Amino acid sequence: MTGIPGVGKTTLLSKIVEIIKSHGKSVNVVSFGTMMFEIAKENGLKDRDELRKLSVTEQQNLQKIVAEKIAALNDQIVIIDTHAFINSPEGYYPGLPEHVLKIIKPTNFVSVSAKSEEIYNRRMKDDTRNRDKITLINIKKELEYQSGMISACVVITGSPVRHILNNEGKVDEAVDKVISSIGL
Repeated sequence: MTGIPGVGKTTLLSKIVEIIKSHGKSVNVVSFGTMMFEIAKENGLKDRDELRKLSVTEQQNLQKIVAEKIAALNDQIVIIDTHAFINSPEGYYPGLPEHVLKIIKPTNFVSVSAKSEEIYNRRMKDDTRNRDKITLINIKKELEYQSGMISACVVITGSPVRHILNNEGKVDEAVDKVISSIGL
């Protein structure tokens, strides 16, 4: 499941997990970025938001380690919470490059988005992260990059993608679409 910051992935995921568990399935939600940060902390990184400022080579190494850990999980359903791209100093770097996709072998993609204004407002209320300055124009660009990156992932893996619009006050509708896309 991918989405730029502020689309509501965390909220969706908590409801999705409840429903999956109610169907008697084991589920594991893995935050790709959190796993990368846990490994990077061992090498001195202090803030999760510093991950995107690492060199692409360092990010690739962390991604490989995390992908291998995820591939070793054996729950019935593993949901990877991640971003389609990272805004690094070198430019937009894919959150799911080919080497990661080959390791984790995803069966489905869910691309979450929301209206630019809603994303902007959600980000402005989130004081838990150290985010870069944002504008509505930047958010629209990020949504376009996400769409392109996920399209590439789908082509590389041959897996289906479900685009979910998570509008304010319509979380249950978005959850229903995700649940139906995974066949529950």
